Amino acid sequence: MFQTVIHYFLHFGMPLIIAYLFFRNDYKRVYLILLATMLVDLDHLLATPIFSPNRCSINFHPLHTYYAIAVYVAMLFLPKPYKIIGLGLLFHMLTDLNDCVMTYLACQQCVSETPARELVAWFIKATNS
Repeated sequence: MFQTVIHYFLHFGMPLIIAYLFFRNDYKRVYLILLATMLVDLDHLLATPIFSPNRCSINFHPLHTYYAIAVYVAMLFLPKPYKIIGLGLLFHMLTDLNDCVMTYLACQQCVSETPARELVAWFIKATNS
């Protein structure tokens, strides 16, 4: 339950905070763009099953791969609105990574076959140092 609340706050609440803090003059439009980047989750429709509570999206779904993330980073160097889209996509990936970490901390065996297991384990080790 706590993990779900955090996940959806990061998807819906945090983009509003980011938009307001960093794009105050145009925060409503920026917030809508950041919300629109959640369409990246349409790639979940390609998975079987479509939803799995213990699945880590990072490097599993096509638009959540390390290659896609590299493209999202490159978008930060483009003009608006691509820069904002890249920011939204990267924040989405961080939100999903956070979800993977929380799942891993609760049940390491649950994510034993996730393609991003090493990344999750490294992230936990790096943040606990």
